[in-house]
Amino acid sequence: MSRIVCAVFRSRRNPDTYIFVDHHEGFARVPEALLRELGGTDRAMTLALQPGRRLARAEATEVLRAIDEQGYFLQLPPVPATGGV
Repeated sequence: MSRIVCAVFRSRRNPDTYIFVDHHEGFARVPEALLRELGGTDRAMTLALQPGRRLARAEATEVLRAIDEQGYFLQLPPVPATGGV
C-alpha cells in the first residue's frame, strides 16, 4: 500500500458518516445503493493518505486497504458509550 490522494465526503442524510475514496477515481467503484443511502454527499476534505498517518477514527492502513480492495472506506458514527451501573 502506498500513498494516495484521498477525497473525503460527508453524508447529507446520516450525521457523522463519511466516505473516503481515491481522489482520481471518485465514486466509480462505490455501489449505487450505498450512494442512495448516503442521501447525497458534500466534500469535507482532500488529504494525502499513507500508512502511519494519524486519523481521528480509523487507521490509515485500514482506509487504504478498503479503498484498494473495494474502492471506498465508509466511516460510520461512533457507537455511543453506555453508562454502566
